[in-house]
Amino acid sequence: MDARRIAVVDRDRCNPRKCGQECIKFCPRVRAGEEDTIRLEDGFLVIDEDLCMGCGICVKKCPFSALFIVNLPAPLEGEEIHRYGVNGFVLFRLPIVRMGSVVGLVGPNGIGKTTIMRILSGELVPNLGDPHAELDWDEVIRRFRGTEIQNYLERLAGGRVRVVHKPERIDLLPRAFPGTLREALERADERGVARELAEELGLSDLMDRKLSELSGGELQRVAAIAASSKEADVYMFDEPCNYLDVFQRMRIASVIRGLAEAGKGVLVVEHDLAVLDYLSDYIHVLYGVRGVFGVVSYPHGTREGINIFLDGYLPDDNVRFREYSISFSRRSTAGKVETLPLVSYSELVKEYDSAFRLTVEPGELRAGEVVVAVGPNGIGKTTFVSMLAGVIEPTSGEVLAEDIKVAYKPQYVRPEQDGTVYSLLKSMAGSQLSSSFFRAEVLHRLGVDGLMDRRLSELSGGELQRVAVAATLGMDADIYLLDEPSAFLDVEMRLALAKAIKRRVEGEDRAAIVVEHDLITIEALADRIILFTGDPGVEGHASSPMPVERGMNEFLREVGITFRRDPRTGRPRVNKPGSRLDVEARASGRYYA
Repeated sequence: MDARRIAVVDRDRCNPRKCGQECIKFCPRVRAGEEDTIRLEDGFLVIDEDLCMGCGICVKKCPFSALFIVNLPAPLEGEEIHRYGVNGFVLFRLPIVRMGSVVGLVGPNGIGKTTIMRILSGELVPNLGDPHAELDWDEVIRRFRGTEIQNYLERLAGGRVRVVHKPERIDLLPRAFPGTLREALERADERGVARELAEELGLSDLMDRKLSELSGGELQRVAAIAASSKEADVYMFDEPCNYLDVFQRMRIASVIRGLAEAGKGVLVVEHDLAVLDYLSDYIHVLYGVRGVFGVVSYPHGTREGINIFLDGYLPDDNVRFREYSISFSRRSTAGKVETLPLVSYSELVKEYDSAFRLTVEPGELRAGEVVVAVGPNGIGKTTFVSMLAGVIEPTSGEVLAEDIKVAYKPQYVRPEQDGTVYSLLKSMAGSQLSSSFFRAEVLHRLGVDGLMDRRLSELSGGELQRVAVAATLGMDADIYLLDEPSAFLDVEMRLALAKAIKRRVEGEDRAAIVVEHDLITIEALADRIILFTGDPGVEGHASSPMPVERGMNEFLREVGITFRRDPRTGRPRVNKPGSRLDVEARASGRYYA
């Protein structure tokens, strides 16, 4: 393989029987007589990377957008780790596992993080870029002679390292174990800590429930406890914060840090930058093209690594992997014109037979603003959103609005029909599909324009989330209610999501209310904050919408953490408990810097 250029064929999209094989007909090398440059073998398209000149004509001519021709940075030559078949995804380099430390991986989805975990756990023997090779571990280890990872791979191949992997797909747990939570934890507990962890993570009252009866957030905590209670040398956590509120994320972070402090090696994939920053000792930045190739950077300190990712430029490889840098600035509301309210609501009360009671202070939503609802799970945020949407009726109080239309994206996205993405958007967004503004600011920004021909049943959790958000924002509505829209999305897509929502409501007589747990996404979205407090599952209280600084300060006080600002990017960072900055912030009462 020419390491400076790779050609990838998306087998799910490529369909030579339904096209005119334009990629072959228009290839300059084929027309010049080099017929092996791009050809069909057993009905599958194959591109010879040594013959390909990288002109990109086939990419532009393909009616299914199934081809990718990518020129790679020169430093990657000879650093291939694994390739999935001819013209398949390629991974370059591996991260370093360090005992007694938490190593964080940050980068977009579809870039090779799952492949990395499979290799470092011993599930997959890499082929070093040759899809035809069947290598053994000795051949792989020779490739890494003289590097820091050689010793780890030797111990792994020799069976002297035990690895435990908490997977991303926690929804599969009930199928793997149909019993109760108590039985599942007893089976997993090899260190005698499962009961203690269950109490620490708030699961003690659910021990006799079957896993199939638990929510996504509860299953996430179960998976984290099951992995942490195993006796192992290395622990791998793949997106441990999905479905969790901020309170639960900080508790999970404490559990994971405890493993490293006990001398274990820990590898974490996480898209919540505040949690990743708080957790990690080292960072590897992953970059590349989704589904085409992925590159693992050399290790960096936590602050430097995350800032490199935000900058979009990796000095080690002299590569700019993103056209723009990401910076954070607190948006001032000073001088902002106060618009008329679209919806007002009196004090609302909702009571359930299960004894849960939600009380909502009177408030209003103004045109052109995004209000973010923050607080723990089970405190009534979804109930509040549902009352505004008219999905459920309050026990007392009323929502005051005249002819207001509401678009609602629920917390859990499940397609009711198995059509294409285009058919779903056509039925929900209608005329917005012909709007250049909507196509640019929502569909393109969320990457939905490249999914139009895909069937809903084929989409990943992140892809389905983006489609659901786009379909909701495309509806003709005055109020957009979005419940946890960032779940399953990577860092870049979470910030793109925030911009898409802001663009949809700014300058128009529309508003949005968003339930969100990612601290950085909250800050990127919010014009005002609604704070939920109380006793989860028993009683909840929602404040009136308040300014962001006041709302975030009160929220962080409830969570028990303090913020500081990175001087270079302005991103919020969580102070280590008991540190000088943490003590000073608590003493001054300024939890939100």
